[in-house]
Formats: sequence, structure tokens, C-alpha cells
Amino acid sequence: MMDSRQLSVAVIGCGYWGKNLVRNFNQLGVLALVCDETPAGRAKAAELAPDVPVVAQVAQALDGEIPAVVIATPAETHYDLARQALFAGKDVFVEKPLALTYQRGADLVELAGRQERILMVGHVLEYHPAIVRLLELVQDGDLGKIRYIYSNRLSLGKIRREENILWSFAPHDIAVILRLMGNMPFEVTACGGTYIQPNTADVTVTNLLFDNGVRAHIFVSWMHPFKEQRLVVIGSRKMASFDDVAKRLVLYDQRVEWQEGTPVPIKGDGQIINYPDDEPLRRECQAFLDAVGSRVAPVTDGQSGLRVLRVLQAAQRSLVMNGEIVKLPIESFGSTVRFA
Repeated sequence: MMDSRQLSVAVIGCGYWGKNLVRNFNQLGVLALVCDETPAGRAKAAELAPDVPVVAQVAQALDGEIPAVVIATPAETHYDLARQALFAGKDVFVEKPLALTYQRGADLVELAGRQERILMVGHVLEYHPAIVRLLELVQDGDLGKIRYIYSNRLSLGKIRREENILWSFAPHDIAVILRLMGNMPFEVTACGGTYIQPNTADVTVTNLLFDNGVRAHIFVSWMHPFKEQRLVVIGSRKMASFDDVAKRLVLYDQRVEWQEGTPVPIKGDGQIINYPDDEPLRRECQAFLDAVGSRVAPVTDGQSGLRVLRVLQAAQRSLVMNGEIVKLPIESFGSTVRFA
């Protein structure tokens, strides 16, 4: 186990999201270096962490004694940078998606295993205290048997050119739905529309079908008049809703019962479920440090990233085939991995 006093990280990328990682790791007292190829990024890093060296070349982040690297660069660079960092003997935290193809993601997972390095993917929603509490409710049986899940992630927000809305927004919700289900869907379909840039979907709806009959749908858009980030889980006993904009997790005592051969809706009160007011990203950053120190793979390890990639790639394939069904092998999740 690594002495906590030896923990230090280099963050590569101090842009739209990277600056938040720089802030958190600096506040945690482990930020040793920031790398950004742009003058604006370097200026932001110097503002956020004035006592930390800021460099322009990736090689400067990979050389030396810093044991862990955090990658927050455009998605198309994730594979190459993570691969370089793993070959350099670094533990790696890479923002979602792990890579832009399943095969490249699998290559990184295999390389991390061979090098005995921690590989973590930035699925920050899995560290949200409300999602953690929701998972506990599901595992404890409070909702009964899960029947249906849906998520909406909508806004008139940052429109990316290097990836479509499916790859930009949907990984968060796919990761959470897979975690709630504990297994992979065996069918994936997706449809959407392209309105702003050629061949770049701005709106998509993805449908997942699991082998126990549970269905889930994920609606994402960056062309929406208001911001909505909502996850709803329908169970046989109760229903739950998490509104990340209003910061409310509500458990509804509502269900459908059969009475004299007729389905009757039972409408009970909603109970607000309290959860810690912790910043999800701070929790995620601490989880990476814990993994580096303990050599135990984090919740959002490389295998987790691969599962999300498999669903994303299937959804993308269905999207370009105008909603045709894409089959996936049924897979349950394995146990925690420990590196000696």
C-alpha cells in the first residue's frame, strides 16, 4: 500500500472540465503538476493552483516521479494519452469516454492489467451521493422488483464538434443504469436527429432491454429550451425520482395493484430522501486517490468503462441504421480487483 504522503497527481488538460479536476486535486493537497498545450489553459491552471508547476508538453507530465495522471482532454485523445501514461508506469484516471471504440478501450484495460496499474474512468454520476443512496434503496429492496428506468439529460448547452450528443451526454446515464441493473442489456436501439452539424446527432433516444424484461430509455439533447437532468426508477412496490437540477431524491409510495381482476393505481405520498451535500467530483477524485493508495480498483474501473463503451458503440451502430436492434451478449458484473 502506498503511503498517503507519497500520493501526487498530474492533471493533463485544464479546459472546460479539466479546470474542475485541477481545483479538486489542488484542494486535496496532491496536485503536483498541470499540463495544458493552450495558453488559456495554462493561465487558468496558474490561477487555480498558483503554487503548482504548469507545463505545455505531455512528456513533462509523464516523466519523473509523479505516480498518477489525470486526463481531461478532448475525447479523441483519451486513448493515446492513457496508453502513453500506462506505458510510463502511471496510474490513470481518464475522463469519459474511456476511448472512442470498444476495442481501444479493451486495449487500455488489458495494458493496465499487464502493467498492474489502476485505470479509472470519469463516470462522475456514480459518485453522486444521491445516486449512491438510490442504489442502496434498490439493493435493499425498497422499490421491489425493478420494472422500468428512464433518464432525461437535456439542455441548451455546450455543443461539441468532436463527438455527438450520444457520446457526450449519455455515458453518465448508461453507467448509472448498468450499475442499478448489475448486468448488461441484450438489446440496444437508438434513433436521433442531426440539425446543427452534418453527421453529428444533436438529439438521441436510446432504448435498452435487459434479460429480466426491464427496459430503460435515455433521452439526451443539447437543443432543449430548459435544463433537465432526471432519473426515474419504477419498481413493483415504490418509485424513485432523482432531479439533479432541483437536487431532490424522492421515494414515492406508488404502485399498481390488481383488485378483482382490474389494475388499480395506488397513489401514496412522496418521501424526500436526504443524502450528504458532498460535491460528486470531490468524491470521485478521492476515490482515485484511495485506489492508488490501496491498489484496489475503484467502482468506475476500466471494466466499468468498457461496459459503457459496449452500450455506446451498440447505440451508435443502431443510430446510423435508423433504429435497428443491435444484440449484445448477456454479462453480469464481476468482483472487485486488487493489485498487490
